[in-house]
Amino acid sequence: MREELVVVRVFDPERDRHGAEAVEEMCEVGPSGKMALFTHLCDPVSRVCHSPAYLMLVAEIAGPEKEIVGLIRGCIKTATCGKKPHRYPARQQNPIYTKLAYILGLRVSPSHRRLGIGLKLVKGMEEWFKEKGAEYAYMATDKDNEASVKLFTARCGYSKFRTPSILVNPVFAHRLPVTRRAIILRLSPADAETIYRRRFATTEFFPRDIDAVLRNPLSIGTFIAVFSDSRSASANWTGAGSFLDDPPESWAVLSVWNCKEVFRMEVRGASRLRRALARATRLADRALQWLQIPSIPDLFHPFGLYFLYGLGGDGPGAAELVRALCALGHNLARDGGCGVVATEVAACEPLRGGIPHWRRLSCDEDLWCVKRLADDYSDGAVGDWTKSPPPPSIFVDPREF
Repeated sequence: MREELVVVRVFDPERDRHGAEAVEEMCEVGPSGKMALFTHLCDPVSRVCHSPAYLMLVAEIAGPEKEIVGLIRGCIKTATCGKKPHRYPARQQNPIYTKLAYILGLRVSPSHRRLGIGLKLVKGMEEWFKEKGAEYAYMATDKDNEASVKLFTARCGYSKFRTPSILVNPVFAHRLPVTRRAIILRLSPADAETIYRRRFATTEFFPRDIDAVLRNPLSIGTFIAVFSDSRSASANWTGAGSFLDDPPESWAVLSVWNCKEVFRMEVRGASRLRRALARATRLADRALQWLQIPSIPDLFHPFGLYFLYGLGGDGPGAAELVRALCALGHNLARDGGCGVVATEVAACEPLRGGIPHWRRLSCDEDLWCVKRLADDYSDGAVGDWTKSPPPPSIFVDPREF
């Protein structure tokens, strides 16, 4: 097949849906090996349609059959790329925003790879990014995916930028206990927005439209944890503004996003023995929940997940409070019928020690690559963001997970 016989065009939901879903389900995601992970989308554009601007392109073989052999999704938002100090040192630093594009879900049918289709899809998406005024584009891939890394870094001009960790914890049949030392409050979207804007707006990749994220139907809620002997316990809560003006010594916050309504995952290639052992742990956990057996959920059929985002906090006990919030997230995922809970944090995230996860299910180094699209440097003090050192924390937008 010649490369020129493949046409890249905008996705048409009426005629392209089944073809796009077929390509998606043929392509494994994450680290390759004897067991592979596959995605089942509720809708081909579901992973980008919650962003302010988005586009999906498909690669189609020209001819009477018009088979879809590849696809790519992209979205654009305004996000933090750095910070500049306030003219008064005692005041909060100001975020520096940039118009940021994200490539998500580049897929090429296994039978049509090495024909330049992936490159054509990326170039087509970048043209749209530039038309919309995006200053940077970035993407995420597994660091061991040599074909993807080579495509973006060697052929498309992207640079290796950040290596965050994806931390995944299974959802057990039993509920996880939440320490009695902590009081957890559910925040209104308005209070959650206040917390995030005042304390996290200068965090790298923080979305300027955080209000839209928090009010999205897929956002299950935002929760803040304090110690039970804190003066900011539930009886004394008077709002996020008052809380931040006089915070307790330690506190933590996180939000929960329902990915189950967007996509499901499935592990294929597991042996019968692995499946039988996993099933045995589930049966024991259901029958003896008080023993809190660390059972393995059924990951060998399509399963959903809840994503924990906006993790943060302050004080010597923040990691312990994050652990309590993660237990709450697990219990919400259990009630929601999910197989796992997941989050993504910077490699040097200070609160990482409070995030429970199974190493076998997690990814220590998810590779993010970035490319500057704009010719001028409108980022102020940041200059060229692609050359900036990694910060201790990042804000992972749940719409792009």
